[in-house]
Amino acid sequence: MRTAPLACRAKWGVSRVHRIKRGLLAAAAAFMSFLLAVGATAQERLAVVATTGMIADAARNVGGDLVEVEALMGPGVDPHAYRQTRTDIVATARADLVLWNGLYLEAQMEEFLLDLAQDKHVVAVAEAVPENLLIGSEDYEGRFDPHVWMNPNLWARVVVTIRDALIEAHPEGEAAFTANAAAYLEELAELSRYTTEVLSSVPAESRILLTSHDAFNYFGNAYGFEVVGIQGISTESEAGLARISELVDLLIERDIRAVFVETSVSDRNIRALVEGARAEGHDVVIGGELYSDAMGEPGTYEGTYIGMIDSNATTIARALGGAAPDTGMQGLLN
Repeated sequence: MRTAPLACRAKWGVSRVHRIKRGLLAAAAAFMSFLLAVGATAQERLAVVATTGMIADAARNVGGDLVEVEALMGPGVDPHAYRQTRTDIVATARADLVLWNGLYLEAQMEEFLLDLAQDKHVVAVAEAVPENLLIGSEDYEGRFDPHVWMNPNLWARVVVTIRDALIEAHPEGEAAFTANAAAYLEELAELSRYTTEVLSSVPAESRILLTSHDAFNYFGNAYGFEVVGIQGISTESEAGLARISELVDLLIERDIRAVFVETSVSDRNIRALVEGARAEGHDVVIGGELYSDAMGEPGTYEGTYIGMIDSNATTIARALGGAAPDTGMQGLLN
């Protein structure tokens, strides 16, 4: 197993200034939340419903003790194909604020959420990202790739939108939400520094990321990787034998030695691709499991947005010949 040289570890280490700054911001945010919570003991916390785990995690970090957040979609759930359940309908009807990604990520729920917005406070948080920063969708004409969370710098813009939505829904919590958001945005900046460093260690000729579907285009733009998905942006698109054959040829021609499965998408196509390449005498391994449309299990590090992106960057770097700590950014902070 490769280990990172001392010089690289020094680069990855978070500077003392950043740690102190983050600590002060977090302490200020916690204190402000405490004061407001004490002053509002007679009031219930703001009820927030989020479609995906990534949005829910951001809302919890910004909302702190002033919010109660429920995510409709858990680990391993594909948001492209998800349809609202009876329980979801009740939860959103009772919520003070509903947050969804938009950009046609929740394709099967879009009509329901747009109708809900006629009577409830409903915000499509990713649609606040300027269009010039979005990537067009090859699957749906006139729409954009919805996977903006794959770039921490773009996701920071979404966090600001979530902060503003919480303030609008609960103006009394503005000071706490602002302080919490500032602390969390510093953590995202730290995440961006780490991912940039480890992914830059992958040799240029090896920066080809082949996964189950096109969820990593923003990742590719941010870190200089060529991204290839067996399926399109939506997992509803089908991958036929011709597509598998085409990608087997690509693996051989480009000497790609590692491909990746996703936690929220069936690994059937990836395994067919690996078997097809081996039948042609080209050895390919599954480089690891990536979090694409859903985070890990609740209560785990990978069950947070920072954990999922850290895990992805570390897994990709190590599988494609780069150098990354065994425990990722989490290990450096402990």
